[in-house]
Amino acid sequence: MTMTKRILAFGLTLALGASLLSGCSKGDSASSSASASSSASSSADTPAVEAMDLTGVTDPYLATAGLSGDTVVATAGDYEVTADSLLYWLNYNIGYTLQQYSMYGVTELPWDSDVGGTTMEQSMLYTALQLAAYYRLLPEVGAKEGLTLSQETVDGVEADRATIQEQLGDEKTAEHYYWLNMMTPDVFQKMCLAGEMGTLLQEHYFGQGSAGYPTDAEVVAYAQDDLGYYRAKHILLLTKNMEEQVTNEDGTSGFAPLDEATVAEKKAKADDLLAQLRAADDPVALFDTLMNENSEDSGLSAYPDGYTAYKGQMVPEFEEAALALKDGEISGVVESDYGYHIILRLPLEDLDQFRDQLVSSKMQELGDQWLVDYAIQTNDAYDAIDPSDFWEKAQALQEGAYQEIQAVISAKNPDSSADGSASGSQG
Repeated sequence: MTMTKRILAFGLTLALGASLLSGCSKGDSASSSASASSSASSSADTPAVEAMDLTGVTDPYLATAGLSGDTVVATAGDYEVTADSLLYWLNYNIGYTLQQYSMYGVTELPWDSDVGGTTMEQSMLYTALQLAAYYRLLPEVGAKEGLTLSQETVDGVEADRATIQEQLGDEKTAEHYYWLNMMTPDVFQKMCLAGEMGTLLQEHYFGQGSAGYPTDAEVVAYAQDDLGYYRAKHILLLTKNMEEQVTNEDGTSGFAPLDEATVAEKKAKADDLLAQLRAADDPVALFDTLMNENSEDSGLSAYPDGYTAYKGQMVPEFEEAALALKDGEISGVVESDYGYHIILRLPLEDLDQFRDQLVSSKMQELGDQWLVDYAIQTNDAYDAIDPSDFWEKAQALQEGAYQEIQAVISAKNPDSSADGSASGSQG
């Protein structure tokens, strides 16, 4: 869904908490993350922020970091990186990190804490620089590859901007809408179009029909070796009463064990089932029959074709045995805390989901290499940025913008209200 459709569907009241990048650069991992984290962080508990008086404020970056938005803070090769892009990403990085910390009840970041030999404060600034440089390079690399954005894409971004201004009523208020995410209309357009170029580049390098398109074998190797996924089905004979919980000696809870005679019967049955499989001309075909007739796995009806799991998801005994098998192989009787398993290893299915992840990983590696090839050089303006001070002022500016826009919405729709605060909706 494009930003225009989202705004029209839900109204500006709900749109206030959405990232301005969402919908304008689909397929780009960084902007997709920005969208997701912005929406998620809107519910985080954050301290109250005193709104900045926006009277006379014309440049949000000058008001928060003491640098005009067009100030050059670094270069990536021959290309200039300006403060507006850097500070957008810095605001995003801090907001995202704070949202993660808030899950543990932390509402203020430990700015001076060590992060890989530097402070958290400087680490977030450096990460913002990497993102700003990457987005700066996307259109340049695309041009070198002979790629151009469609007129429809360019017009779509302009339409989004026009829709925002139309709904808010005037150019000034519309511009302050972008400040909610430390953007301006120009930065919004620049980021959107760069993200769309990133999508074109990804398709150019790794899309179907390209030299870099991952083969099925490469996808399987990536899913299994890098992501740790595997697929298996099993026959389970329970040795626990799954309807009765008990407290173990170590204080943990578990399921009550069956009596010894019943457990022995289960083991004998498992041995018999395995013997049938070993003697069968087509043990894989027989496996399904025996599984459907004998397995006591409560998940069988939901997962008749087996489980696609990742390392660490299943009980250790099941996982170790499954990973030791090749596709089509059947294990011996494996005992776990739940009972006796006979496991059939299966080839991975739905490779497209893993192919998409592999392509994203390859694109990220390529982007990392660009940042090496187009060596980033910072200057005194970059060194002068104080991330914690910027964040404090950015929150005040965004709260001021939020209150202003909320007042406009309330005036247009007297019966509706927008709950929350800008400080709680930043991503």
